[in-house]
Amino acid sequence: MGILALPETAVTRLGVLVVVGGPQYRVGSHRQFVLLARALAKSGVPCMRFDYRGMGDATGAMRDFESVGSDIRAAVDAFHASVPGLSGVVLWGLCDGATAATFYAPSDLRVRGLMLLNPWVKTEAGEARAYLKHYYLRRLCSRSFWVKLLRGGVALRRSLGEVRGAALKARNRSDDLDNRGDESPLPARLRDGLVRAGVPWTVLLSGRDYVAREFEQVASSAEWATLAPLDHVHRIPPADHTFSSAVWRDEVASATLKWVLGLNTTDRAA
Repeated sequence: MGILALPETAVTRLGVLVVVGGPQYRVGSHRQFVLLARALAKSGVPCMRFDYRGMGDATGAMRDFESVGSDIRAAVDAFHASVPGLSGVVLWGLCDGATAATFYAPSDLRVRGLMLLNPWVKTEAGEARAYLKHYYLRRLCSRSFWVKLLRGGVALRRSLGEVRGAALKARNRSDDLDNRGDESPLPARLRDGLVRAGVPWTVLLSGRDYVAREFEQVASSAEWATLAPLDHVHRIPPADHTFSSAVWRDEVASATLKWVLGLNTTDRAA
């Protein structure tokens, strides 16, 4: 099942295809994907959102983000068949939808760009580092934490055990593999997908989200130095992972529109 939002008059030959993060369907949290599609269409950009097999109104077995390539291809096919004159698509994805879009992009020359929101690059060690830096350290610097501690409201032994466990995970570089046990860790495969796709891409990060913090850690590493300059990343500091406020959703839509309209639509080389 796919839903098209079409402009009265298109201002670009590109379309935006929303690649859903899971497990979720084409409406999105807080109806974000519906509102995004309508906002883009109102501004002259066609947009399509769809259900993977096994989700929403689509039949079949449910699958994870690494197994939706054929679903994305079917959606791109349907988008082009339904919108005459479409020259290509920008894949727009949130969380593991962003990662799924990146994995798919190298296989389809019709993909002209990637807009990645809080991309999913989780590893056990990477998650632990993000929590140590952005949760435990922030708690130690919080007045309310020390007040609670002095009043006996903190289970000190348990808290210290949690910190020690996170520190051990963070130091264990051999654990930088995803849960599927693949040879390459998820961050390395995301980077490889971006390199092989060879299309313009941008990242939008929430300020209050550990998934975004983990991506920042990855993108600031030496391996990403020439690929992901973080000064080119759009940030929404107060936003949570799913952009639950209308103000944040509007900012996402505005950033999406500006970036898509600024793309060079020259055909990709085979």
